Amino acid sequence: MNLIEYADREMMMMALANIIAGELGGALRQHGRASLSVPGGTTPGPMFDLLSATNLDWANVAVFLNDERWVDDTSPRSNTRLLRQHLLQNHAAAAQLVPLYAPSDAPEDAMDALSAGLTPYLPISVLLLGMGADMHTASLFPGADRLAEALADDAPNLMALRAEGAGEPRITLTAPVLRGAMNTHILITGAEKRASLDRAAKLSVIEAPVRVVLANATIHWAE
Repeated sequence: MNLIEYADREMMMMALANIIAGELGGALRQHGRASLSVPGGTTPGPMFDLLSATNLDWANVAVFLNDERWVDDTSPRSNTRLLRQHLLQNHAAAAQLVPLYAPSDAPEDAMDALSAGLTPYLPISVLLLGMGADMHTASLFPGADRLAEALADDAPNLMALRAEGAGEPRITLTAPVLRGAMNTHILITGAEKRASLDRAAKLSVIEAPVRVVLANATIHWAE
């Protein structure tokens, strides 16, 4: 685990946007295409705004979420909605959005189709994750109903999980996909999450699912 501490959040967002742009540019030059997987929530919003203005070959970049709530993208709880508002703007409007939601009553009904749509863009060129104070990442929540399956080496690319406190059912990238990313970053802010990060290093992956990626991740933290 490589931890970078920043003097303030603005500096962190600017530095992280530059790092991710550089890694995407490297993947585009080497392979002619790249994939970027990002978290939902409001924390990365300022970084998305900066990244979207970067002049890259966005038409050859596939963008998808780490996880999604099983809600339509018109819902205020939709991570896809936030992604469209902040990242898929400016130059990045040309990027291809790979969906993690399809209209159906339950995520299991759409899993095969969504997984098939995701597979061509793996392994992930650049993976940006968040982490909750409970040490979850993506929708790999401690205590989730199928967490052990999602952490297994033979887990499918995508799974539906349900957890107390998670609200709606979630669809999430699984441990093998997260571990297989070429470049991995975790963005956290505040003293509480920094303490959770320190605690995670001493716990099992079932107790602290973020441990799935810690060995290969660069952590970006500001108070």
